[in-house]
Amino acid sequence: MKKSRFWSWLIVFLGGIYFFLPLYATLRFSLMMKKDVLSFMAYEQVLHDPKFLAAFTFSAKMAVFTILASLVLIVPTAYWVHLKLPKLRPVMEFITMLPFVIPAIVLVFGLIRSYSKPPILLVSSPVLLVAAYVVLALPYMYRSVDVGLRAIDVRALTEAAQSLGAGWFRILFQVIFPNLRSALLGGTFLTFAIVIGELTVANSLAWKALGPYMTQLAGMKAYEPAALAVMSFILTWASIALLQFLGRGRGGAAPENMAGMH
Repeated sequence: MKKSRFWSWLIVFLGGIYFFLPLYATLRFSLMMKKDVLSFMAYEQVLHDPKFLAAFTFSAKMAVFTILASLVLIVPTAYWVHLKLPKLRPVMEFITMLPFVIPAIVLVFGLIRSYSKPPILLVSSPVLLVAAYVVLALPYMYRSVDVGLRAIDVRALTEAAQSLGAGWFRILFQVIFPNLRSALLGGTFLTFAIVIGELTVANSLAWKALGPYMTQLAGMKAYEPAALAVMSFILTWASIALLQFLGRGRGGAAPENMAGMH
């Protein structure tokens, strides 16, 4: 037992070094913009750059729209498949895995070819960008929702709500959504992270998002990209911490809502 514990801790220690050493090197390099002095000048340069603020704001807006569109599209679909069409679950799983197989450049090229001419001209609209992001986030959001639905008794909840006189809309938003809170939060933060760091689609559609901005900055400067990488890492871990905090105490939401259906 002692020998097994030693090797376990050794693997954890080596994994921690492998993970944190590059991060420490990036952090230290980002603080060396002033010669022989550690400073936050690189971070100040990034935060005061109007292009960074514009790019981050645009990407954040696209992330919000993508999350909303994904929730409206995926949650009712996954719920209906679990409730009425369980035999289609393997088909849905296969479809949602396609974004892992099809490269993003192929997806965006197909979108440009399909929507760059009448009658549907969307190539210059952010709607097309959001649609592409929904496809890219589909595996993560669908998997989160699917796992959440498997953890609850969808049929029993639905029948109980129907016996209290609830319609499908009310069942979905007052029973199913509250029970999927943790799953939806997980899919939401994953989608946000994907959209914020996405490069191929935004660059191909000529949108000034955060991904293209980071690439352009890396080609011109040295310290600012390192600072931006550290900031992105902090944002990601802050999102994970927020997910853990908001995901507590998910139980009990649906029974309270169902009680109000009498």
